[in-house]
Amino acid sequence: MLDPNFSRERQRRLLKVMEDRKLDAVVIGSTPHVYYFTAHLPFWLHHVGLVLFADGRTNLVAAREPDGGVASEIVTLYEATWNGTQRQEQPQVVADLLLSGINGASRIGIDASEVTSALAVMFEGDAVSIDPDLWQLRRRKDPDELVLMRVAINCTREMYERARQMIEPGFPELKVYAELHAVALRIAGEPLSAYLGNDYACGQMGGPARKDRTAKSGELYIVDLGPAYRGYFSDNCRTIAVNRSPTDDQILAWETVMGAFPIVERMARPGVRCRDIYDAVDEHYRKHTAKPFPHHLGHGVGLQPHEYPHLNLKWDDVLVEGEVFTAEPGLYAPELAGGLRIENQYLVTRDSVTNLTPFPTGLV
Repeated sequence: MLDPNFSRERQRRLLKVMEDRKLDAVVIGSTPHVYYFTAHLPFWLHHVGLVLFADGRTNLVAAREPDGGVASEIVTLYEATWNGTQRQEQPQVVADLLLSGINGASRIGIDASEVTSALAVMFEGDAVSIDPDLWQLRRRKDPDELVLMRVAINCTREMYERARQMIEPGFPELKVYAELHAVALRIAGEPLSAYLGNDYACGQMGGPARKDRTAKSGELYIVDLGPAYRGYFSDNCRTIAVNRSPTDDQILAWETVMGAFPIVERMARPGVRCRDIYDAVDEHYRKHTAKPFPHHLGHGVGLQPHEYPHLNLKWDDVLVEGEVFTAEPGLYAPELAGGLRIENQYLVTRDSVTNLTPFPTGLV
């Protein structure tokens, strides 16, 4: 799990935001946010909540005693189940317990969650959204976060090795999914903490594995993987030629896609606008395909599979040191028998980036 010592550091960063925004307390009910600030990851059917006061005191409301250390002075427990039945009113129960501890607060920050929506209805003071601040705080990954992310990435490394061993004409998509899930479980050593994404459909841009669909000779198989380990996601992609004999068009498309990575790696560093990186890759595509880049170039990864920063024209983010983002150039066309996409994950360092996924990218 996360390290409570680093969670304390994250609380101190949030306290600075609270001081700037003149907040008496922050109340959080989203499980990823609570985990981030306390190092307590609850069972997926249990709701949690956290109060951080302006003086640094904390109260974690949880359904069971946290495993190991936790970054909270007070832990208030509640019954999430009665005689083995999960209680549906958990958000209200947690909200009631949180509210009873913030008497006297006049201005609080809240995240967007079932717990805090219930609390906001009852709170008599001023409640303001704190989500934009939380998303920005989560961009820089601490060492304990990177440890968990590297385990998830290691799962994908082994999953691609297995995919290259088994994918061949006639191989069922659902069996690809099942086999790769088994690999992820073996490497993680425990159940994954979220649904196993992302793309397992052959001969098309992506999608889930399909019943009775098998890989066909001549197709490209996009395998986009996103296992989550103890709350933290990976997200990277490789493409495999089903018959291991890519056509000239497929090889040319692969060369175009791979040509985007030197651009990203040359440009990406703290202070660079993601839009500028996107524009440079778009120019590369227009030069080599006479068409614009077909979708987003990438996104941040962490407690969610998509988060800041966004390499996407709908946003105007600037890279910051310590965050992890993906770059996922692709090309799709009928003559490619679907298409291809390659996706790497990068850690933004002081003056460059480090590729966290330096494993084979070839079609065979």
